Amino acid sequence: MKATKKLLAMILSMIMVLAMAAPAFAAEGNYSITITNDASGHTYEAYQVFAGDLSGETLSNVTWGDGVNGDALLTALKADDTIGTSFADCKDAADVAEVLATFSDDSVNLDAFAAVVGDSLSDTKGTSTEGSGSYTISGLAAGYYFVKDADDSVTGNDAYTKFMLKVVKDTTVTPKSDVPESEKKVKDTNDTDGTTTGWQDSADWDIGDKVPFQLKGTVASNYADYDSYTFIFHDKESAGLTFDPDSVVVKVDGVEIESGYEVKSSDLDDDCTFEVVFDDLKDIESVHAGSVITVEYESELNTNAVIGSAGNPNTMRLEFSNNPNDDQEGTPSTGKTPEDTVIVFTYKTVINKIDGENKPLTGAEFTLQKKVKDEEAEGGYRWEDITVVKNEEGTTFTFSGLDDGDYRLTETKTPDGYNTIDPIEFTITAEHDILSANPALTELNGNKVTGEITFTSNTGEGSLTADVVNQSGATLPETGGIGTTIFYIVGGILVVTAGILLITKKRMSINEEK
Repeated sequence: MKATKKLLAMILSMIMVLAMAAPAFAAEGNYSITITNDASGHTYEAYQVFAGDLSGETLSNVTWGDGVNGDALLTALKADDTIGTSFADCKDAADVAEVLATFSDDSVNLDAFAAVVGDSLSDTKGTSTEGSGSYTISGLAAGYYFVKDADDSVTGNDAYTKFMLKVVKDTTVTPKSDVPESEKKVKDTNDTDGTTTGWQDSADWDIGDKVPFQLKGTVASNYADYDSYTFIFHDKESAGLTFDPDSVVVKVDGVEIESGYEVKSSDLDDDCTFEVVFDDLKDIESVHAGSVITVEYESELNTNAVIGSAGNPNTMRLEFSNNPNDDQEGTPSTGKTPEDTVIVFTYKTVINKIDGENKPLTGAEFTLQKKVKDEEAEGGYRWEDITVVKNEEGTTFTFSGLDDGDYRLTETKTPDGYNTIDPIEFTITAEHDILSANPALTELNGNKVTGEITFTSNTGEGSLTADVVNQSGATLPETGGIGTTIFYIVGGILVVTAGILLITKKRMSINEEK
């Protein structure tokens, strides 16, 4: 059985000195062992290793208990490379108990003894009742018991434990086991002001950017109880992220290491994008209980990136050895930490081209630039081209894959008959949960800096939409056009008026002669 290789946890209660000459009487009783454990789903088993006569809290006339095969256990103890010489002269259970009483607490010898016991268990055992937070094994006679998790009973973010204790009355114990902790983080950079955050749970980036991620695992406190220790980071990226295997940096307690692990990104058994595998963490001498193992790497936010509040998740979990009873040969017994997710957000700006009467207007072209901090550039920043959008027959221009920062929109082609707009500067700002198990995009805004523009925000779609107006140009007079016609009309009116005046004057002269 799996739980027969080595003591999983520390001995919780030291085996007491077995008094061989004290007054005694037959051990009868109905004792119980209660194991307090907040984790649900456990099944504990108790195997009686030593039986005898109970007097007070002293067991005498020690014999093998019904939970072990005594002859096989004695033979195995004598043959063990670690403690065989200690039991070489033992003939029965009483002799073994006397030697065992000389072992110090938490010693290698005590661990080795428990490992041999685990290989010599019989089918007789007490089994815990189902419970959550507290498990009870009842109906036990007085004696010394080997208590452990049932084989194949521990799953998920949990670990096996086993220990030996004396039972001469109802006993309550807390199993000593531990599991690693793990977390996933991402950094965020604002290109305009040049600031970069610490490790957090969400970020926003431009499509094409290299996004920095970190995986972290903290080694369990009972690491020393294991002969070997499997430690595997599993990382799963969404379609909008492209992993760069050449960017991986592994550190132990902040110091970079270059061996003892393997980065795998193909032929994986699960749906992960890549794994960082430590087949045996014990091969790295600097690792100890409580050590922090980190994996830092980059992934490109690609053109498959999801725009808006759904974001582009990146999920990790840590697989770890969870049974020090197992020698880890073949397929090791492992547990896994809960998944931890970070999200990378990205946004889009949508420009609708209209004329002065709010009608859609074709024939434009726009260039979008981003203000990027650059200490070597004049003024400490430069304008970097993001994209040029041409849509001669259309009226909507979409700039996808933007993060927060300052931008400049320039009309690089103007519809015929219309005036070119002045460049428009605006700022994209966003709020998202930076410390959350389920980070969300909570706010998205576009704020005008210069020019005429007003944005409408849709956080779910990750969009900032605005109308940009082109006014028509002034129409000037042309030769043969309305300007010349006006002169003709005015001239004609003058000629007609002169004629009328002349005729009127002649008539007045004739009348005077009469």
